[in-house]
Amino acid sequence: MKPDSDVASLIKKTTLIKWDETPMVHKHAFEVLDRSMNDIFNTHRSGDSHMLFGGKVIVFGGDFRQILLVIPNAGRQDIVNASLSSSYIWDKCKVLRLTRKMRQTANSESSEIEQTRDFAKWILDIVEGKVGGDNDGEAVIEIPHDLLITDHVNLISALIEFVYPSILENINDSAYYQERAILAPKNEVVQEINDRLLSLFLGEEKEYLSSYTLCESEHLHDEFDKNLYSPDVLNGLKLSGIPNHKILQKVVVPIMLLRNIDQKSGLCNATRLRVLTLGNRVIKAQVIS
Repeated sequence: MKPDSDVASLIKKTTLIKWDETPMVHKHAFEVLDRSMNDIFNTHRSGDSHMLFGGKVIVFGGDFRQILLVIPNAGRQDIVNASLSSSYIWDKCKVLRLTRKMRQTANSESSEIEQTRDFAKWILDIVEGKVGGDNDGEAVIEIPHDLLITDHVNLISALIEFVYPSILENINDSAYYQERAILAPKNEVVQEINDRLLSLFLGEEKEYLSSYTLCESEHLHDEFDKNLYSPDVLNGLKLSGIPNHKILQKVVVPIMLLRNIDQKSGLCNATRLRVLTLGNRVIKAQVIS
């Protein structure tokens, strides 16, 4: 960013900058931003070169108890040394702790709030190594019986029945979907759960296919062999953040939006909707939450 650029002018007008998931970012990224912003503002603040980020307020969001940054072949000491807490910036940070789960306790009964609080405390105790006795990072943890699904024969079906009981009877109830969700660690597990759930709904499936082509500008040399990347190969790719080549849908099935289409209308990433009409190139849906 040059001091006279459009980006620099925008930064100068900024009141607050928020950087989320900071524990997953190398400390050098924050230090580079600090130097860049000081370069911009030193044209007007020659006597305040010691100020962090040119005097702008920055909120770093994240939890160091979650996933830290990934450094290939690095040990624990290397990862800790590369974290934000090991930067010169950290000494000038003010730590603010969020302790209330506002969304989980809103409009809830006192018994539900207490149950949510107990579960959150149990999760934090696991993260902080307080469950399973004295340990050095490895411990045997007993899961409370009320959190277990004991059906060992058909795990996916048992999970669906546990989270979405009587789903066909509540198919038009928005509150039913607002209170339930299944989280999965891998895309193939998500696909298996989606396929199993889709088979439960009545109606005809509609198939949507993607159209992948190679960009000519990406060719590195004249002898590039297009046959190595046929449509079948491109259609078989399954990448994080990109939908699969083939998607099956039915009317009334809940779906999730993956892009910020119209934030003012609530159509942003992770918005859940219920399908009303399936066209050839357009899906009409109603916002659930």
